[in-house]
Amino acid sequence: MGRLYLLRHARAAWAEPGTRDFDRPLTEAGRLESEAVGAFMASRDYQPEIVVCSSAQRAIETWQGLAGRLGRRQNEAILSQQLYSTDATGYLSIVREKGDAGSILIIGHNPMIEDLTIALCCGRDAEPPPVLAGGFPTAGLAVLSFATPLSAAAPGAAQLDDFLNSTPA
Repeated sequence: MGRLYLLRHARAAWAEPGTRDFDRPLTEAGRLESEAVGAFMASRDYQPEIVVCSSAQRAIETWQGLAGRLGRRQNEAILSQQLYSTDATGYLSIVREKGDAGSILIIGHNPMIEDLTIALCCGRDAEPPPVLAGGFPTAGLAVLSFATPLSAAAPGAAQLDDFLNSTPA
C-alpha cells in the first residue's frame, strides 16, 4: 500500500579547511552516481509522490542530479534540516508525518538511512539483509514496500523490494 525510497546522498568531496561538513559538494563521480540513480529509478518507473531531501549541499546536489532523469523539477523537493541532524527514529517520524502520500523518497545520510532500512525490513534486532552486508554505499537506494500506509510505518513492517548500489566496486 505504501512505497518508501531511501537514498543515501551521492559521493561528496572531503571538507576543505574552514568549510562546514554541511556544505560539502558532490564530486564529479557523485554527480554521475546521482544521474545513474535517476536513470535507474526512471527505468523501473519508481516515481515518488513526495521527495524529502536533507538541506545539506551534497543531498541537494544528489536530488538535482536525479530529478531531471525522473522528469521532475529540482525545486519540488521538501528540504529538511532535520534529515541532517536527527537519527533513524527522526527519519521514521518524517516518513510517518508525510505518510498520507502513497510513496516517498527520502534523500539523507548514513548511518540513518542504513539504520532505518534495516529496522523497517528486519525489525530492531535482526541481521541486515545480505545486500547490506557491506554497508549502505553512497548513492545506494533501498526500495521498501508496506502493506499499510506509510503513516503507519513500523520496524519489521516493510519488505525490501529492490536495492541499487551505484558505487563502482
